[in-house]
Amino acid sequence: MLRRFLAILAGVFLGGVVLLAGAAAIAIIITYPRLQSLDVITDYRPKIPLRVYSADNQLLGEFGEERRSFSRIHEVPQLMKQAVLAAEDERFYQHSGIDYLGIMRAAVGNLVSGHARSGASTITMQVAKNFFLSSEKTFTRKFNEALLAFKIEHTLSKDQILELYFNQIYLGQRAYGFAAAAQTYYGKTLNDLSPAQMAMLAGLPKAPSAYNPIVNPDRAKLRQQYVLRRMRELNFITQEQYDQALAEPLHLAGQVAETSQPGQYVAEMVRQAMYERYKEAAYTEGFKVYTTVDSRHQKWAYDALRAGLIDYDRKTGYRGPESFLDLPAGDGEDATEALDEAMGDLRDSGDMLPAIVLSASPSEVRAYMRGGKIASIKGAGLDFARRGLSSKASQQLQIRRGAVIRVQANAKGYWEIVEMPEVEGAFVSLDTRTGAIKSLIGGFDFNRRSFNHVTQAWRQPGSSFKPFIYSSGIERGITPSTLINDAPLSVPGVNGQMWTPKNDDGKFSGMITLRQGLTRSKNLVSVRVLMAVGTDYAQQYLQRFGFSAKQHPAYLPMALGAGSVTPLQMVEGYSVFANGGYRTKAFFIDRIEDQSGRVLAKTVPTVAGQNAQQAIDPRNAFIMRSMMGDVVRYGTGFRAMSLGRTDLAGKTGTTSDWKDAWFVGFNPNLAAATWVGFDQPRSLGRYGYGGTAALPIWINYMGNALKGQPEVELPVPQGIVVKPGAGQRGGDEYYYEEFQKTNPELHIDNQGSVPGGEGDASAPQADTDSGKPAAQDAVENVKDQLF
Repeated sequence: MLRRFLAILAGVFLGGVVLLAGAAAIAIIITYPRLQSLDVITDYRPKIPLRVYSADNQLLGEFGEERRSFSRIHEVPQLMKQAVLAAEDERFYQHSGIDYLGIMRAAVGNLVSGHARSGASTITMQVAKNFFLSSEKTFTRKFNEALLAFKIEHTLSKDQILELYFNQIYLGQRAYGFAAAAQTYYGKTLNDLSPAQMAMLAGLPKAPSAYNPIVNPDRAKLRQQYVLRRMRELNFITQEQYDQALAEPLHLAGQVAETSQPGQYVAEMVRQAMYERYKEAAYTEGFKVYTTVDSRHQKWAYDALRAGLIDYDRKTGYRGPESFLDLPAGDGEDATEALDEAMGDLRDSGDMLPAIVLSASPSEVRAYMRGGKIASIKGAGLDFARRGLSSKASQQLQIRRGAVIRVQANAKGYWEIVEMPEVEGAFVSLDTRTGAIKSLIGGFDFNRRSFNHVTQAWRQPGSSFKPFIYSSGIERGITPSTLINDAPLSVPGVNGQMWTPKNDDGKFSGMITLRQGLTRSKNLVSVRVLMAVGTDYAQQYLQRFGFSAKQHPAYLPMALGAGSVTPLQMVEGYSVFANGGYRTKAFFIDRIEDQSGRVLAKTVPTVAGQNAQQAIDPRNAFIMRSMMGDVVRYGTGFRAMSLGRTDLAGKTGTTSDWKDAWFVGFNPNLAAATWVGFDQPRSLGRYGYGGTAALPIWINYMGNALKGQPEVELPVPQGIVVKPGAGQRGGDEYYYEEFQKTNPELHIDNQGSVPGGEGDASAPQADTDSGKPAAQDAVENVKDQLF
């Protein structure tokens, strides 16, 4: 009876097996032909983002839904592959898509533990799921996954499958593939990773959100330790490597990668240009755009602008916390949860980190920082914000529990309270010969305000515009030694009202030379120069530098920079003086490449002395360089002499009521412009002069950019007469040869209405039909009509 029972039982079991096998065979026969085509993986075209690089191949930014870098499997370090195999599929090169030993091991482990602790998905099965299936946990999905794994294994080689896995798998932080993850988390290539870092990345596929080292560093560390242990058990690493990896601290680039990128404004300019050209394909086709920006210059400009704006802001005093949060009482779990949630909405700004005050007193402020770190600020670290710690401080100014503040580690490593400046600024520099932009910082913090002040901010240039007016005077026959009366003046203005310009210092110097007028930034001298040449002529002349007539109406306040310019326009205009009179066009994209490195487009610049248009007479450019050199040596830009160079020239600018502060300057090879002001124009106050708010930023940058560079002395152009000792403080003076002979001692002296002023039809104009050079004709007109 027992034998019969066992025989029946065996028969039933075998019958069941046969039935199951038959059912499985039928299911396979029916399902296999219906499986998805493998075209998507045999012709793999991942969505690779747009990447923007500096001229020296540093990544400035990337744009796309997915962070992705495609790597051939032979380019992946062997240890990186072994780390992934140890974590995900140690028998990958032995099985045929399904690891039966792995399935049994997982089943036993799950049975012993009483619940599902591990699965048995192979790398091939994960590829099938990632490309073709959803993440739902059903038998049908798992069955299709297994069949697709078989199909993939019969179509592709093991290395091809592993290559797909390495490039397609999602690893958190919008990073797809291990190469992208290496850049995202560590700012490195795969070849530069340490064994510990490789193990950290290899642990991510199991659960990218749970083991994200930025979000969950503790859980990520435990997963990393498991991967390292498996690598050691499989002899992929030595005991020494294992011990070193366990002891290696966690340093992540991803924690700061998006907060201190000085190239964000440039990257955004590239993004806009690429979208205009390629539309949505710009974000998926793996375009690489190489800009003209030098990463060193960009960092110098970034640091200089921020330091200058922070310095100005500190002079105006502490304004109070950025905002206030209602925190639960005590330091329990509810309070910690509220703090973590609030920190998720706060962005770092370089090394100015957000913090939430837990407690505050005149002697110590304790503040909660990202990652649960507590900053204790004491002593000198409280000095800047002392007024906010007073019991008499207003509610808006008071630093108290729940206040959102900024902290910064000082040079000694101690925390101090700082604040984000309200004032904004812009900085741009370029190669004067080609127009290639070397650095561009469009504001204090791109994450706070993406408005690009270099290209989008139309502001009054103030006295920094005077060199263009003086240049028009030089072209019309006025010389650097022409005497001009720096005296009070009133002329009819708008609506019949009298316009009475004044000098910034409120003083008048009488008859002074044109050179002295620019050096000392005398407004009345500039106005009289414009009156002499005529507003219509000056308006036309400005277009040689790239300024539009629309932004610079033909009226006398134009002499004082009452029109509208952008910092980029100003640096382009000053480059004409720097490079010998040639009009070069600023550009920021050097070339565009596809993902394989093939050049799709390349900028061909206009180069001074080669294919660039001669905008002004080389003699005019030389004389203006000489005069602006005196501005730096003896005038409002004298602080630039701290650089210890003799080849610098430039001009400060301060507008009415100190709403805009400028300095634009250059040496023959490099020009740079800096602007400081509020987005909603208001007075910068007594610290808002061009020489005090803008010039220090320019000096800071130029000190780095020109360090070790030899001074450049340009030759005197033909057609210039040199008079030794006739210039300012015994220096040389320069004249056009024809002007020096015709009218060497022209004086401009007037107290009332002046021919050549606003609305005067007799103002001297460019004359191309008189049979004489227009400039020569202008000299005679000036002599006949003026003063």
